Amino acid sequence: MYWLLLYDLVEDYLERRAALRPAHLALAKAAHQAGVLVYAGALDDPADRAVLVFRTDDPAVIEEFAANDPYVENGLVTAFQIRRWNVVIGPDVEPPA
Repeated sequence: MYWLLLYDLVEDYLERRAALRPAHLALAKAAHQAGVLVYAGALDDPADRAVLVFRTDDPAVIEEFAANDPYVENGLVTAFQIRRWNVVIGPDVEPPA
């Protein structure tokens, strides 16, 4: 099943992320290599939110990711939500009848 991890970002996110970005990307790359993080990125203009798409049967994996994310730990993320995403069209999804 698919899940969205939705981040609300601080106003000066782009200015503050530089020092934390290598650790954040290392965490994301590890999750991607483990096969649970499918896509991730910040929204643009304005860069006020980020969306991370996970594919897992265990939402605790996403909770652990967020808990260990340097962006969350250091206040670049003001709030986050984990939402199940009912995907009906996609490469590994049976289309609805």
